[in-house]
Amino acid sequence: MHSPEAQQPVPVRSSAGAGPVPSPAGAGPVPSPAGADGRPAVAGVPAADPFVRVRGAREHNLRGVDVDIPRDALTVFTGVSGSGKSSLAFGTIYAEAQRRYFESVAPYARRLIHQVGAPKVGEITGLPPAVSLEQRRSTAGARSSVGTVTMLSNSLRMLYSRAGDYPAGAERLDSDAFSPNTAAGACPECQGLGRIHRTHEELLVPDPALSIREGAIAAWPGAWQGKNLRDVLDALGYDVDRPWRELPAAEREWILFTEEQPVVTVHPVREAERIQRPYQGTYMSAHRYVMRTFSDSKSATLRARAERFLTSVACPGCGGSRLRAEALAVTFAGRTIAELAGLPLTELAGVLAGAADGGGETARVLAGDLLARIGTVTELGLGYLSLDRTAPTLSAGELQRLRLATQLRSGLFGVVYVLDEPSAGLHPADTEALLGVLDRLKAAGNTVFVVEHHLDVVRHADWLVDVGPRAGEHGGEVLHCGPPEGLAGVAESATRRFLFGERGGARAAEAGGDAGGDAGGAVRAVRRATGHIALSQVTRNNLRGLDAEFPLGVFTAVTGVSGSGKSTLVGRALAEEVAERLEREGAAGPVRRLVEVDQKPIGRTPRSNLATYTGLFDTVRKIFTATPEARARGYSAGRFSFNVAGGRCETCQGEGFVSVELLFLPSTYAPCPDCAGARYNPETLEVRHEGLTIADVLGLTVESAVEFFAGVPAAARSLRALDEIGLGYLRLGQPATELSGGEAQRIKLASELQRVRRGHTLYLLDEPTTGLHPADVEVLLGRLHGLVDAGHSVVVVEHDMDVVAGADWVIDLGPGGGDAGGRVVAAGPPAEVASAPGSRTAPYLARRLGTA
Repeated sequence: MHSPEAQQPVPVRSSAGAGPVPSPAGAGPVPSPAGADGRPAVAGVPAADPFVRVRGAREHNLRGVDVDIPRDALTVFTGVSGSGKSSLAFGTIYAEAQRRYFESVAPYARRLIHQVGAPKVGEITGLPPAVSLEQRRSTAGARSSVGTVTMLSNSLRMLYSRAGDYPAGAERLDSDAFSPNTAAGACPECQGLGRIHRTHEELLVPDPALSIREGAIAAWPGAWQGKNLRDVLDALGYDVDRPWRELPAAEREWILFTEEQPVVTVHPVREAERIQRPYQGTYMSAHRYVMRTFSDSKSATLRARAERFLTSVACPGCGGSRLRAEALAVTFAGRTIAELAGLPLTELAGVLAGAADGGGETARVLAGDLLARIGTVTELGLGYLSLDRTAPTLSAGELQRLRLATQLRSGLFGVVYVLDEPSAGLHPADTEALLGVLDRLKAAGNTVFVVEHHLDVVRHADWLVDVGPRAGEHGGEVLHCGPPEGLAGVAESATRRFLFGERGGARAAEAGGDAGGDAGGAVRAVRRATGHIALSQVTRNNLRGLDAEFPLGVFTAVTGVSGSGKSTLVGRALAEEVAERLEREGAAGPVRRLVEVDQKPIGRTPRSNLATYTGLFDTVRKIFTATPEARARGYSAGRFSFNVAGGRCETCQGEGFVSVELLFLPSTYAPCPDCAGARYNPETLEVRHEGLTIADVLGLTVESAVEFFAGVPAAARSLRALDEIGLGYLRLGQPATELSGGEAQRIKLASELQRVRRGHTLYLLDEPTTGLHPADVEVLLGRLHGLVDAGHSVVVVEHDMDVVAGADWVIDLGPGGGDAGGRVVAAGPPAEVASAPGSRTAPYLARRLGTA
């Protein structure tokens, strides 16, 4: 580890007013005039060590890392994707803090709490309790919302309960009566969901020219179940061979919607190959079958099929408000609680401020508390959200910032906050507010650890831990630990040249083509459009009658503050318009194919991995099947799958690990005692290809596999695409559940890049640089610009000004978020948008282009 500051103390900046803290590098405990709590040290008693000291960290790819980090400071962890920075911050430091906390919890209670397990580390000293705020999507359902995540809903319900205007003679309601998530408040017709599912004849029977025997009732199940329902109807006396439209209306109504379930004796038609005996068959209408399957089936496939025959409409009982009539009769500032919950937070704050001034003492106190809580959320650039916005519709970055705002109001001090890229999804205009929030957390007496790539956040840090030099097995070392300016002397650091402005050119993607590496090459000429896709009068979410034109054959960046409508415009309006044209006409102008590359997981279970998603695993299994040993034993490709019986280890069912149940302790996972994590049985592992077993191959990194499979064209093409897009550090068998959203998006893109592309393709990407180090951004941009150079079109939703500066065309939305956004503020080449009046993007783009 390089420690240029080791020879002399280096002060750490602190907005909390604390004095200089000397660097610990190369020294033992450092004397300090004050203890860790800020109080003067008692004479004769040594002050508390003001550092978190990590010794021998070996989590994931960390190579026995030793590092000392000051408390009561803002420390940023940097490094390329896969370098090990998250393994140090989250997998080691936070995991150890959590483990220590759980040791103080009653054994029975520990079973109820998810634990991350003990990290692989020799020792950590000076570690306070920790709070983790990670980039993870909500797993909650439609009942979880912005209001419940921030707990603002609790305060609003209390305001209506205590200070609301009630109808004459009405009893005062408890706060629970204003919640759609309680029995006291939920609308009885929709159970507090606000919407109900219905169906009608046209959905259940899409082709009325068919008879029931020919499959007119499309909503019925397939195979034997569907045949059984048809035979039951036949036995009940209905004509199953007459075209559906010719059946009497009363019969059609009963067949589709009856709640009766008559039982009759069915005499199946005799089939030549088998004899079927009579049986008692029960009828179920198409409506009843669809509703039961949609609500009760454990099969996601069956539920999705049933949903095709349903429409979702606002509940007629509550009008979509989710509440009982008694709660909706209470108003505050002339509005119901449902109406206030539907306002953007910035607008809600205005209503509350005006009402509090003219209300009584109770209203003033409760509204004042709400305003203070809303203020922290809007400060983080989320004022466009409403309290009733459901959590699953939020991005991971939005969710993390909501939790951060909640923590800011919690009043905790003396803890370590560990944050995972809090700037993700933030427009540069909102990053400044984020820095203020981080400073306030620190000023309150806390330690803030941030895993981050955004250079403005890195520059703002008191202390910098740079991990690298590269990813995976080529990373895992701490290159620098000290004030940010000390990184200037660390030549191996991939962060250094970006932090200190050592890039070669003004444009972000000057490399162009498929080079995908050095951005310091010759400036690429701006491309000219080969056509356009025009959208007119788009009305969706906060887009109101918007007109937009997307040029083809170029690289287009769509910009704007959070909530301005970027994802709605690109991911919904543009994507759906092009998809409809392709389906209807086979072309959308010159576009012959549409590819959307999002950040959704490539799989939701550990059985899905890099190799299975890309199709590489099929090739690998065929290679092993073709070995002399496999042929001699008669092994098929299925023998080498860990998902089916035969070749897998049956003790762990091909998982590689087993769950260990401990009395009064949480379940834990351990490597399978029989296969030791290999996933396969001993006989399967006796088959080798060039000295490696199938388990060894799954353990290879992409970078190693490129060399190993160099002579196998089908595998080599897929692996090269993954390596060239910057994923060489991932292992082929790495579970999908361990991949970030950015990694999942790049895997999807690599899967597209390996295909032989025929015809003009339109690629749509939503913030592809999320989670990427600037060095990785260069690699990704090289690949994306290579697609455009090959004759395709690329449209990205993006906040990274390096990406925007290197685009051919920019569409800037805004000027604000929510109701204050949703219109095109500027459109044109980057230099034109950089000078556009009224654009919040313009000054940051101008700064990047050097024209500010």
